[in-house]
Amino acid sequence: MTTGPVAGPAAVAGDPDRDDTDRLLAELPPAPAVWCSGLRKRYRRRTAVDDVSFSVGRGEVVGLLGPNGAGKTTVIKILLGLVRPDAGEVLLLGRPGRDPRARARVGYLPELFRYQPWLTAAEVLTLHCRLAGVPVPARERGECLALVGLADRAGDRVGGFSKGMQQRLGLAVALVARPELVVLDEPTSALDPLGRADVRDLLLSLRERGVAVLLNSHLIGEVERVCDRVVILDRGRVAAAGTLAELLGARELRLRLGAVGDRARQRLAAAGRLTHSGDWYTVMLPPEEDPATVPDLVVDLIGLGVRVHAVEPGRISLEERLLDILRTGPGGGQR
Repeated sequence: MTTGPVAGPAAVAGDPDRDDTDRLLAELPPAPAVWCSGLRKRYRRRTAVDDVSFSVGRGEVVGLLGPNGAGKTTVIKILLGLVRPDAGEVLLLGRPGRDPRARARVGYLPELFRYQPWLTAAEVLTLHCRLAGVPVPARERGECLALVGLADRAGDRVGGFSKGMQQRLGLAVALVARPELVVLDEPTSALDPLGRADVRDLLLSLRERGVAVLLNSHLIGEVERVCDRVVILDRGRVAAAGTLAELLGARELRLRLGAVGDRARQRLAAAGRLTHSGDWYTVMLPPEEDPATVPDLVVDLIGLGVRVHAVEPGRISLEERLLDILRTGPGGGQR
């Protein structure tokens, strides 16, 4: 007589059906780093977050934008389990957001933080590695401080650090436990231009390594430089979301021209919607036009006898688009 569970057909070693299943699962793409749906949160009579849904893919940098009070920090705290939502679901790295195994692989830099002033920078990293339960060799902790420009201050006490140096240390803390997802809430708020450039380079290097980043920042220029996609919040709701090309729409091409005849006007209009004032002509190009569109246009105009005095390519800025959305709604301000 045998005791214990009896192995079924699919549990037999070397079973071809089991092998096929394992192979199919291995070939599936990884779950998004962040997936949230229908997040809602009220504080008494005030709705802070209302039906917010978005995702962050692996190796993707997503910017979270919006005015003060739009709900950005509340959304971040919900994702990290620091605030319990009234409704909605969160998955981090394929696991429920409340699962400690998911949060263990997330690095977080809050907007407001303080470290024990009597600890050195190296001791702060050691402490956070112990709290995270992730063994990180001293060499790697030193490399992490070097990554944020604090290699020569590892033995200095945090109490003597400037705001910018503390911001750099906060970044090191967020990165030291080898996270797969990094959530940064205003990471450049206390940094000078050089420090902001360092953070920009750091974010790009994280993306190259396949680390996902969710970035909340008021510095729109920085967001425009590093983010693959943007989510714009207003009054707790998603006002707009998409890639920069999707949000910013068509590109402009301004040309200062002389001796423009009917055939030249037809050629300009064939490239895109045409407007002009005096000798300045503006052509609205599609978001993803052929790289040869502009040089071919200029060659054709010259061939038609047009005098080309200036060519100025441009695009509506993210700041302009953000203001349009906040003032008039997602459909407003489209060019």
